[in-house]
Amino acid sequence: MTEIVQGQKAPEFVLPVDGGGEITSAALKGRTVVLYFYPKADTPGCTNEAKDFTALADQFEAAGVTIIGVSKDPVKKLDRFKAKYDLSVTLASDETAGVTEAYGLWVEKSMYGKTYMGIERATVLIDGEGLIRRVWRKVSVKGHADEVLAAVQSL
Repeated sequence: MTEIVQGQKAPEFVLPVDGGGEITSAALKGRTVVLYFYPKADTPGCTNEAKDFTALADQFEAAGVTIIGVSKDPVKKLDRFKAKYDLSVTLASDETAGVTEAYGLWVEKSMYGKTYMGIERATVLIDGEGLIRRVWRKVSVKGHADEVLAAVQSL
């Protein structure tokens, strides 16, 4: 497993996004990017996280930041999720988990005594030069979007 650390070059990505099309790290060069990885759309924690980032979207935009939520959900599910909760953040589909693996966030998890592979809830702050400025692992949703915004504003 790859371990991403502050100061290193962020792994590049090309991902399909809600509404069609794709988003690439190359197209975002020069912009600060918040990539937040979440396990599954339309579950309580993931919904709250997306709503929290959406509530602060104008402030992130004013700071020149693009917010992208990444999960293994197919684009059609992301479209429904976005419409259902009126989300304004970009949602990207990583169905193969290739990008999630490149960021070291495809991990072994366990629930009810069973182990399985899944996405670790984490957030990566990438500066305009493509360098990782901060990594939040094993994120607790409550207050997280505010914490990320404070980190962005301190850059």
